[in-house]
Amino acid sequence: MKDILKRLFNHEELTREEACNLLQNITRGCYSDIQIASLLTVFQMRGIKVDELIGFRDALLSTRLPVDLSAYQPIDIVGTGGDGKNTFNISTCACFIVAGAGYHVAKHGNYGATSISGASNVMEAHGVKFTNDPDKLIRSMEECNMVYMHAPLFNPAMRSVAPVRKALQIRTIFNLLGPLVNPCLPAYQLLGVADLQQMRLYTNTLQKLSIGFAVVNSLDGYDEISLTNEFKVMTNHYETIYYPERLGLQIASQEALSGGNTPEEASRIFDDVLTNQATQAQTDCVIINAAFAIQAINPMMPIETCIGTARETLESGKALATFRKFIELNS
Repeated sequence: MKDILKRLFNHEELTREEACNLLQNITRGCYSDIQIASLLTVFQMRGIKVDELIGFRDALLSTRLPVDLSAYQPIDIVGTGGDGKNTFNISTCACFIVAGAGYHVAKHGNYGATSISGASNVMEAHGVKFTNDPDKLIRSMEECNMVYMHAPLFNPAMRSVAPVRKALQIRTIFNLLGPLVNPCLPAYQLLGVADLQQMRLYTNTLQKLSIGFAVVNSLDGYDEISLTNEFKVMTNHYETIYYPERLGLQIASQEALSGGNTPEEASRIFDDVLTNQATQAQTDCVIINAAFAIQAINPMMPIETCIGTARETLESGKALATFRKFIELNS
């Protein structure tokens, strides 16, 4: 670790293999908490490179509880978190629209860290029992196109660094790794990031991993398409800035997307969207994120067509029916 820290202090880069070995040694308890804290701090100060991020991902995936859903070619819809906006569960809600439209979704999530309600909070509020049983997950995918994987059940190696992360109380490389370690290795990903620097990092990473993707960022700092401002999208095929009004959508206020002050409030907003009782801002925000997820799977499909598909799936009740079937299977 001493040699590695010296190299990093000198702005040298680790290879993918070196990064993998380093994180594997961390999870095996080879280093002290002080050494680990120093390592995490230096990466925060100088930034992480693509091969280093992929190497760390390799290490975490090597210790995961694997789930083979490759036959379904699923998509994961996830944000990095940490944008400080406390929005309602937009990505999770979008999952049920995408699943309701007939696509397979494998959502990987956890309890909220920087917001009132994370994906696992809203799932638990509806009676979902988390599982890592492959048979139950496959049945859920078969019968409603959707599975939910509660991260702690699949990534035990993360526990080894939990005390250091808690003591530091700052974002670290592990926040960047969260969206990349879905245990089923999804074929597609809609990934929301909070800034353009992260956008470039993830785009280069996902390209190198040969994943079909759309990385999105609202230019006012949301790690999802918020419709509060113009937003940028980068995919395997294009890079562009969109203006909500040019897609026939209204600009939303930040207050309109608030997740409330309690998990119960966030859960009610989630239900309102799926039952077509939400505000236009809440509904349109979920629809546009679902639309870009659909386009990530079908890159030649015009985004206007994807928006129409997402809206029809919500307004027809297909998304709600998918959610209710999911609850029935997973409670």
